Amino acid sequence: MPSTFFGLTISSSALTSFQAATNTVANNISNVNTKGYTRQQAIRVAAEALRVNQKYGMAGSGVDTTEIKQIRDFYYDVKYWENNAKVGLYDTKLYYMQQIEDYLIDDDTAKGFSTILDEMFNALNTLNSNPNDLDKRQQFISKSQSFATFFNSLSTGLGKIQEDCNKEIATQVENINSISQKIALLNKQINVIELQGTNANELRDQRALLVDELSELVPVEVIETKVTNSNYPDMYTGATDYVLKIDGKTLVNNFEYNTLKCVARDEKVNQSDVEGLYDICWEGSNIPFNPASKASDGRLRALFEIRDGNNAEGFSGSVQEVTAGTGGDVVTLKNPSITDINYMTMPSEGIITMNNKDYKYTGFSYDEATQTYKFQLDQTLSVEEKNRIMGKKVAIGQNIDAMGIPYYQAQANAFLREFAKQFNEIQKKGVTLDGTAGDSFFVAEKPDGSEWNFGDYTATTGNSMSSSGNYYYMLTGANVVVTDNVVRTPQNLVTLTADELANGTDNPSLVNEMALLYKDVKMFRGAGANEFLQCLISDNSVDTEKASLFLKNYSNISETIVQKRMSISGVDEDEEALDMLKFQNAYNLASKMIQTMSEMYDRLILETGV
Repeated sequence: MPSTFFGLTISSSALTSFQAATNTVANNISNVNTKGYTRQQAIRVAAEALRVNQKYGMAGSGVDTTEIKQIRDFYYDVKYWENNAKVGLYDTKLYYMQQIEDYLIDDDTAKGFSTILDEMFNALNTLNSNPNDLDKRQQFISKSQSFATFFNSLSTGLGKIQEDCNKEIATQVENINSISQKIALLNKQINVIELQGTNANELRDQRALLVDELSELVPVEVIETKVTNSNYPDMYTGATDYVLKIDGKTLVNNFEYNTLKCVARDEKVNQSDVEGLYDICWEGSNIPFNPASKASDGRLRALFEIRDGNNAEGFSGSVQEVTAGTGGDVVTLKNPSITDINYMTMPSEGIITMNNKDYKYTGFSYDEATQTYKFQLDQTLSVEEKNRIMGKKVAIGQNIDAMGIPYYQAQANAFLREFAKQFNEIQKKGVTLDGTAGDSFFVAEKPDGSEWNFGDYTATTGNSMSSSGNYYYMLTGANVVVTDNVVRTPQNLVTLTADELANGTDNPSLVNEMALLYKDVKMFRGAGANEFLQCLISDNSVDTEKASLFLKNYSNISETIVQKRMSISGVDEDEEALDMLKFQNAYNLASKMIQTMSEMYDRLILETGV
C-alpha cells in the first residue's frame, strides 16, 4: 500500500519534470541565434506504477524526465555534408576562374593581347612603304617587345595564381588537422559525460559544427555506433565509437586522429610550374592523399584542379626498351601522348612514373620518324626492374581533367612557339640592311642573360628534339623576348631578301609574308594568331559559366537542405513560446495539486487526529 502522502510525491514529480521542461525551453530560446545549436527537448515518461493491492490493480506514481535530448535528423546531416562539398568545390573554382579571366581582358579598362597584336601588325604594315626607315623599324620592334611582354606578364600572373592556390592548399591542410584534433578531444569529453548517463548535447553541437566546416573542404563520412557491454550485448554502456573519414580514409577514430602534411616537390611536373608546389600525404605513413580524384569533392579538390589541371593532356607512353646510358639507363618509350614540340609540357628533368614507381630523369629526346622518346635516368636498373617495367605505361605527373593553370600555360606556350617559329623562319629567308643573313627575331632568354635562338631546329628535324638542345621546346611565355641583336641594332630586322636589298625595292616581300601571320596562316587550333585570345576566352568562359551555374544550383539545394534541417533541429520562437505557456500551465496545475493535497492532509492530520 502506498504512503499516505503518495499524492504529494506524484505532484512533486510533476513540478520537477515541468521545471526541467521549462528550463530546456529557456535554453532553446537563449540559443535561438547560436550557430550550430540544436533544439533540445525534455523527454518525459510515466513513472513506474505501484502495486497497491486494490481491486483497481496498480496506481500511477507520477512522471519522470529521462533525458534532455537533441532533436536532430542524421539523414539531413549527411545530405548537407555531401552537398556542402560540392558548394565548396564550385565556389573555389569560380573564384579562381574569374582571376584567370582578369588576365585575358582586352577592353577599355586594360590593353590585352588583341590590341597589342593589332598594334604590332599595324607597325609592321608601315614598313611596306619604306623598309629602310629606322624610326619605323624601331616602332615595330617596340610593339613586338610589347607582344613578348604580354606573354611574360601572362605567365607571371598565372604563376601567381598557381602560387596562391598552393599557399591555400597548405592553409586548408592545417585547417583539416586542427579540426581533426578538436573532434578527437570532443569525442573524449562526450564519452566521459555520457558514460555517466547524461547527454553531452552542447559538445555534440560543437562537433557537428566542426564536421560541417570540414565538409566544405573534403568529402566526409561519419560512423557513430553505440558501445555495448561485451558480456551483455543488449546493455548500452553510454559510450559511442565515433569514426570520421575523409575521402574514404580515417581521419578521426574516437580519441585518436590522423594528420596530413604538405611536402614540397623536389622536381616540377610541368615545365611552367612555379617552384615548391605541395603534394599531400598522411603524416607518419607518407601514403599519398589525392584530393583531385574524380570521386572527391570540396574546396581542396578545386584548389588542386586549378593549380595542376592539365585538361587530361599530360605526358604518357609505354616502355619499349631499356638500354645502358651515361650515368644511368636510357628508357625508350613508344605510343607517346605528345608528338609536337609546341605542346611539350614536361620539364627538362624531373620524375617519370613507370609501373607505379617514380624514377628521376635528367633529360629526354624525341625522334619524330619513329615517334619514340628516350629518357635518360640517373640510375641503372636491375634486371628485375627492367622486366617489371617493360611494356608498362609511364607518365609524368597526373592527368587531371580540368583546365587549370598548367593548361593555360601550355596553350600560351603552344601558340607562342608556333608563332615564333613561323616568324623566325621568314626572318631567316632574308638579310639585314648590311647584307648579313637573318636570324631568329623572337628568342628565349636564358637565366644567365644569353639567348636560345633555336638554331638546332630545321625543317628537316621537324618535331625531333632534345631537351638539352637549342629547340623551340625552350621557349615559354616566361622567357620570350625580342632578340637583343635587333633591339640594339634596328638595322638587323629583316624585311628584304638579298635580291630585293640589292635592287633597292620598295615592296618588301618578307614584310608582306610576315603580315599574313596575323590571320591567314593557321597556327593555333585551326585559327590564325588574331583568334588566339578568343580561344582562351572561350575555354575560360565555359568553365566559369559551368562553375557559376553549378554553384548556384548546389547553393539552392543547400538552402533547401538547411531549411529541412532547421525545421527539425532549429529553434522556432513561436513553437518555444507555446511550449513555455504549456509547461507554465502544467507547472501551475501541479502547484495547485500540491496545495490541494496539503489542505487535505491538514484536515486529515489536524481534525481527525490521525
